[in-house]
Amino acid sequence: MSNFEENVNDAVYRRISQKDLDEALLKHQKFLKGRTGGQRASFAVHDLSFLDFSGRDLSNSDFSGARLRSAVLRGCKLEAANMFAADLRKADLTGAHLRRADLRGVCLRGANLTDAEMVDIDLRDGILLKSDGRGNLTALTFELNVADIGNAIMKGADMSSARMSNAFIMQTDLTDCILRNVKLMRADLSHSNLTGSNLEGADLTDANLTGAIMHGAILRGTILANANLSGADLVGAMIDPELMERYDLSKAVLPKSLDTLGSPLQDVIRKHAEWFATGGKQGARAMLARYDLTKQDLSGANLSAASFEFAVLLSAKLAKTDFLMADLGFADLRKADLSNADMRGVNLKRANLTGATLTGARLGAVNLMGSIAQLWPSNLEHAKLIEVEAAGISLRRAKAAGADFSGATLREADLSDADLKDANFEDADLRGANLERADLRGARGVKK
Repeated sequence: MSNFEENVNDAVYRRISQKDLDEALLKHQKFLKGRTGGQRASFAVHDLSFLDFSGRDLSNSDFSGARLRSAVLRGCKLEAANMFAADLRKADLTGAHLRRADLRGVCLRGANLTDAEMVDIDLRDGILLKSDGRGNLTALTFELNVADIGNAIMKGADMSSARMSNAFIMQTDLTDCILRNVKLMRADLSHSNLTGSNLEGADLTDANLTGAIMHGAILRGTILANANLSGADLVGAMIDPELMERYDLSKAVLPKSLDTLGSPLQDVIRKHAEWFATGGKQGARAMLARYDLTKQDLSGANLSAASFEFAVLLSAKLAKTDFLMADLGFADLRKADLSNADMRGVNLKRANLTGATLTGARLGAVNLMGSIAQLWPSNLEHAKLIEVEAAGISLRRAKAAGADFSGATLREADLSDADLKDANFEDADLRGANLERADLRGARGVKK
């Protein structure tokens, strides 16, 4: 039996049926609308495990100390709900709206919070107490009073301005989470996946980030005072230069310096061109993954099929460069000049091209065997192309699901037959763009 269960008095929990729940929720809807017969939903210290709340408006309801293990709360509106010390282990909260909810001392271990809205939530310490009838107070739920989000799935959740000090978030999937201005002092984020997360202005003072994966994470104005970054993988993260100077990142995994390459960069480029021209019989493939190539001039070079995964190419000069079927996954290409580059069949999955110039670049599919059945599309899934200059670019048949094109200049661009599911085109200039047969399901900022 777990420590959690050892501190629970089963007798105090009231179990209700799905039918009773539905009746209570109907009264709550009337309460929210100010209708006769309405009554605020109060499920404090109830056992609601495995029950279905899907799509209901539960704003301002009371779930303090409730058991909601494996409950289905998909798409629920839980704004300002009181969920103090509730047990939500393995609950399905996909797409739930939890703005300003009180989640102090909650247990979300193994819960699914994909795309949940959790702005301004309170996930700090909290413990529910009860009287034993003799004037003594004992814990009703948790032995420890820290919020537990361990092993939860929180992909794409928006937790801006949340208060999460001391929270236990170990081994949690926080991919693409919005964590702007979040209070995470002393939080345990060890071995969590923070890939693509936005930590602008977040306070991680004394936080444990041991072994955390932070590829593509945004660390602008982030406070890392006394944070434990041992083994934290920051390759591909957007890190303020001031942050590098202010905090000790020596124990974190960082991009490699060209001094460790073993050969001059130009020799590596020359041997790669020979390798590509001879089909691998001579020369050597350029293996530049995880290297820092900031401001390097590689314009006009043949880097087709080269490995640049997780490389830093910030402000690099790459005009007219051949990147045919090159691997640039997770690469930092912010403000790079890629004008007129041949990037057909390139892998740019989760790459960051914010502010880059791609005018005249070709990112369409490459024909491997002279047959349409052998087309190899470019991969821009979840890539950041924010405010890129890409007038006339070809992205025909590209895989760009979840890509961010906000503020991009895409006039006369060819996006035909592209996979653009869930892509963001807000404030993008799409005048004259070809979107024929493009998959725009879930895409934002584009007329369909």
